[in-house]
Amino acid sequence: MHLAQFNIAEALDTMESPVMADFVNNTDRINALAEKSPGFIWRFTDDEGNDSYSVRIFKSDFILVNMSVWENRESLFKFVYNSDHVEIFRRKKEWFSKMPKMHMVLWYIEEGEIPTLQEGKKRLEYLQEHGESEYAFSFKSNF
Repeated sequence: MHLAQFNIAEALDTMESPVMADFVNNTDRINALAEKSPGFIWRFTDDEGNDSYSVRIFKSDFILVNMSVWENRESLFKFVYNSDHVEIFRRKKEWFSKMPKMHMVLWYIEEGEIPTLQEGKKRLEYLQEHGESEYAFSFKSNF
């Protein structure tokens, strides 16, 4: 089994705005870091292979999505909290609104499976409505 993750963030402004410039300017570096990280398998990009800024699966144009697949929970955790990613993570208030509900969901998939954005959205909504289970969980759980 591999671990899928899906998360959302609500941007304070458009990706072209000066407010979001430093976030946008660091995106390629952080994505490259993820792709080189032990345990990384795949990350979602749009049809042209670009970051998912233009993809809209929520009603708001300001909701950004991110989805990736990792070999296991530990490899994703190390990337998120023990790599240069953490410097960007700590600055999220500069670029994103505080989310009133859970904004990240994890779930297990079969090796070789690639999740869809709709599946990620469905699992996040399930987590927000029902709490943690084997179907949808966060780093706080040990599923």
